[in-house]
Amino acid sequence: MKLRTIFALAGVFLLFSQATAQADNPAELNDLQIAHVAYVADNIDIRYAHLALAISDNPEIREFAKTMIRDHTAVNEMALALLAKLNAQPQDNFLSQTLQKNSVIIIDEMSQLRGAEFDRRYAENELAYHKAVNDLVENAFIPNIENGEVKDLFVAGLEIFKAHEEHAAMMVEKVK
Repeated sequence: MKLRTIFALAGVFLLFSQATAQADNPAELNDLQIAHVAYVADNIDIRYAHLALAISDNPEIREFAKTMIRDHTAVNEMALALLAKLNAQPQDNFLSQTLQKNSVIIIDEMSQLRGAEFDRRYAENELAYHKAVNDLVENAFIPNIENGEVKDLFVAGLEIFKAHEEHAAMMVEKVK
């Protein structure tokens, strides 16, 4: 595994490990806190994608970024519609705050890169980010969501985001 890939994975796992090292535990979040984490995570990936569109000239990177914007926006819109239907508001929490704070560091770092170096870093970050988020959703969130409609949305979203993970893995191989 290349050093850059290791750093990309370490950065994303740092996002989650710093959050879980606190007294709070992602598996103990309530449905509204989980919804907020997912919304924030989607918005972070949308920001990564906008950065890719601003910097990359690689057609595959640009197409992937457009897919991230489309899919993550669609899932967020479904989540907001469900919250409105349930007359509920998402709740900010330790994990959503940590994700937000740490994403700024990654965006600042990636924004300094250009060309193939940016493309590799973006692809590696997307793979690591989707692995980490998918693991969190599958193993900490879905088993603990109480509302059936919210759980169904997360199950459907996880299917989409696992496809993103596979696409990102292929993209990493192509930009090596």
